[in-house]
Amino acid sequence: MSSPADLPPTEAHMKAETLPLGELLSDLTRDVSTLMRQEVELAKVELKESATKAGKGAGMMAGAAWAGHITMLFLSIALWWALGLLVGLGWSAVIVAVIWGIIAAVLAVMGRKELNAIKGMPRTAETVKEIPPALKPNTEETR
Repeated sequence: MSSPADLPPTEAHMKAETLPLGELLSDLTRDVSTLMRQEVELAKVELKESATKAGKGAGMMAGAAWAGHITMLFLSIALWWALGLLVGLGWSAVIVAVIWGIIAAVLAVMGRKELNAIKGMPRTAETVKEIPPALKPNTEETR
């Protein structure tokens, strides 16, 4: 069995022994910068893929909402017609409209409550702030 001392030095070991510290740090900075750019590109690709899937899903949900709307419309007409046999078509229309008004008011109150519960930006903005300054790419402002 051979020990690590018996193995020939790798290219990285040779480089570390021959290059000055400043050049090694420069290489390290360049490599970290390249890694960060690659990670950003990967995130963009993943985001695009997710957005495509979300778009398809949103389209299907919109279709389902439209079908649900048409269903509720015809059920409302059926209720209006059935109540019309009991109290007359005019009053039955008022009754159905009041029912829908109550539903709209309840949904509006619940929606406003949900919207008021939103507290600023998503957590991603917080985690980006935690990246150490040494890992952020160097950007110089030109004025």
